[in-house]
Amino acid sequence: MRTLRAVRECPLALRLLFINQCGIDAGFYLLIPFLATYIGHDLGMSAAVVGLVLGVRNLSQQGMYIIGGTAADRLGPRVVIIAGCALRTVGFTLFSFGNSLPLLLAASGISGLAAALFYPAVRSYVSHESGERKAEAFALLNVFATIGSLVGLLAGSVLYLTDFRICALTAAGLFAVLTVAQAFVLPAREVDPEHDPILRELREVLGNRRFLCFAFATTGMFIMENQLYMLLPDGAQQASGWGGAEALLLSAGAVANLLFQFRITRSLEQRGGGMRWVGAGIAVIGLGFVPPLLVCDAAPPQGAGDVVPRLLVMISASLLLYLGGMVAYPPVLGLIPRFGRERLTGTYFGLFYVLSGATAAGGNAVIGWVMDVGERTGRAWLPWVSCLAFGLASGSAVAWMYRCRALPCPYPAAAGAGADAGAQEAMRMLPGQQRVADDAGERRTG
Repeated sequence: MRTLRAVRECPLALRLLFINQCGIDAGFYLLIPFLATYIGHDLGMSAAVVGLVLGVRNLSQQGMYIIGGTAADRLGPRVVIIAGCALRTVGFTLFSFGNSLPLLLAASGISGLAAALFYPAVRSYVSHESGERKAEAFALLNVFATIGSLVGLLAGSVLYLTDFRICALTAAGLFAVLTVAQAFVLPAREVDPEHDPILRELREVLGNRRFLCFAFATTGMFIMENQLYMLLPDGAQQASGWGGAEALLLSAGAVANLLFQFRITRSLEQRGGGMRWVGAGIAVIGLGFVPPLLVCDAAPPQGAGDVVPRLLVMISASLLLYLGGMVAYPPVLGLIPRFGRERLTGTYFGLFYVLSGATAAGGNAVIGWVMDVGERTGRAWLPWVSCLAFGLASGSAVAWMYRCRALPCPYPAAAGAGADAGAQEAMRMLPGQQRVADDAGERRTG
């Protein structure tokens, strides 16, 4: 009820974006989780082709985020969101006809580019519309994304039993509806007509050392989040011997997200701001890899007496990962626009997603290699301890940045009556505001 009340209190544009995010995730999960099985099993193509098609989608998405973010700054996020949904409609329609490698590659590339357009644009729009309540707005966006993913997975599981093409056409139809609805209903935001050349603005963002340090400090969060789809399902299946363990883990986490995400975010905002808790949240994600250490080296289960306790252990791991994400993710997204000028919000989101996507891909490769090493050497605990180390290191890095006041967020007042108020105010300034203030001071003294 509290979440619904918060949604009703939001401006119309935000409510529309929440519904849009729900539809985007529903359409994605209608199709993408079943794509590898369709290509490898139904079409009879090799594992290398499956990897190539999925890799093209990931590369076109992760590599093009900066284009979507920059376009949102210059054209307005509304235009870019509509263009992204329209492209996703085309891409998913091609999947329904994709019985040859060229068609599959084209569909995969177009679908990835579509996501690169609308993801940073949606977050830029939410950031602009939510004012000082960014963390709460991103928490609600996360709730609606979770609803969409659950609906998409359930519907896709049913539709795939009939025909993959029905999954693809249903998803494409959903994106077509979103495209038309947003073109008629989503309000346009006023765009600042004065922009520096694109390369100069990119240099400004890339030259923001605090932002780059923060982006790399939070990479552990995204590396570990991806283990919900790689390491945790593999561990749960080996421990329980049940192929449906992955769905159980994801469902438990999704239900927890729906029930507690907004409550947690609002509670932390009332206790000094969510940013002070991000390091702890990432550390909790890392601690989610501790419970599986109890069962990762166990013998195959001998019956329900073995299966149920092991599944409970793995569910507790999944819930810890989701809990840490509920603490950390909304304030992280709320902080990104504060690193620079408001007119570059989309560019900052785009670059953040490029960096997080690249590091997550590299982290996945490392974890996959460690899983192979652990299997060869009989050290089943090795990948779990590695993920724990990722989480603690990432959480410590963010906490250190917060303690050093290297993040553009409000801090507790400095102790002592002799504290320099001007220095405290300068510490709270955004980089763009600081530069404007310095330029004004130079003009006054020059």
